[in-house]
Amino acid sequence: MRFVPIKTDDQLDLQAIHRVRDRLISRRTAVINQVRAFLLERGLVFTKTPAKLRAALPDILENADLDLTPQMRSLIDLLWREWKTVEDQIEGLNLELERISAADPGCTRIRQIPGIGPVVATAIVAAIGNGAAFRKGRDFAAWLGVVPRQYSTGGKARLLGISKRGNVYLRKILIHGARAAVLRIKRDRAPIGAWLGALDARAPKNVVVVAMANKLARIAWAVLSSGEDYRPMGNIVTA
Repeated sequence: MRFVPIKTDDQLDLQAIHRVRDRLISRRTAVINQVRAFLLERGLVFTKTPAKLRAALPDILENADLDLTPQMRSLIDLLWREWKTVEDQIEGLNLELERISAADPGCTRIRQIPGIGPVVATAIVAAIGNGAAFRKGRDFAAWLGVVPRQYSTGGKARLLGISKRGNVYLRKILIHGARAAVLRIKRDRAPIGAWLGALDARAPKNVVVVAMANKLARIAWAVLSSGEDYRPMGNIVTA
């Protein structure tokens, strides 16, 4: 039986910041979708990227020639102000996470790993501290749910999709970080690039990203549990 270690006050504070930030991001997405839907009903279509809509909104609100009623213009202005407010709140929390990660030794060490920035680093430290709850990196990856689910019958083991167990939020942002790392590592020709290139040649893109998230989780555990800095040449045991 595995027992969850009692979290420190700092870990609880970090988790609270991440929960509030995640809720604000969901709220921002809802506001953007609602603005886009209202404008679509009036024949104004924009690309899916929020940046295009954000750049066009001031002109939409000031352009009297557009087919918008005063009531609709007022509602869109309300949503636009809400969008900017939420954006400022998210940016404030991002800066706070940056400050905390720069001051915390564990966060500083795992931020040296490609694909792990202040958001992912603080989320990992908030969830597992120094990693003492796990015997090895594979256990941490299994707890995150980034390992294949196994189905065995008749003496035959069959690997399915990832198990998706454990911390949903941490798994989500770690996979986002892995996706960024896949692109950067290919460009920078890092030591892990040979493994990544061989996997990319035989597996779909999403499988490569999840496999990278698995490897990042194991490396992060090794760095936290050993108390040593990340060494990209593969001297750290990540099993």
